[in-house]
Amino acid sequence: MKRLWTPAWIVRHVALVVLVVGFLGLGWWQLSRAAGGNPISWGYAVEWPVFAGFVVFVWWREVRQELRGPEAPGPAAETTESSTTAEPTRLAVRRPVRASRTAATVPDSDDPELTAYNRYLRWLTDNPGARPGDYPG
Repeated sequence: MKRLWTPAWIVRHVALVVLVVGFLGLGWWQLSRAAGGNPISWGYAVEWPVFAGFVVFVWWREVRQELRGPEAPGPAAETTESSTTAEPTRLAVRRPVRASRTAATVPDSDDPELTAYNRYLRWLTDNPGARPGDYPG
């Protein structure tokens, strides 16, 4: 339980109290306005306590996570009997795309922008897996 009384956790506890009290107070205020004849305040009178409940939910989830401790190592960090150090995780590297530099045959139209766009689309079709930034034109 000492882990929950560090300076960072004290700030979280104080934030919880301030937000929950503030949200419930705003809900009560909207309820009094709704009772006074403001029909839109009925929605807000329900909404503010929901916000307070969400704050409590997030706080409770964070407390449980802190008390649970660090997670067990995943399959990438498992050790073997012969090795005492964990193997580093391998990053996935994208293979480069081989893009052709030949101009695609696209019928030219009167509009040069439309022609350039059609050539671009043809290039994307001819080079699957290519990014738009790889376009040589």
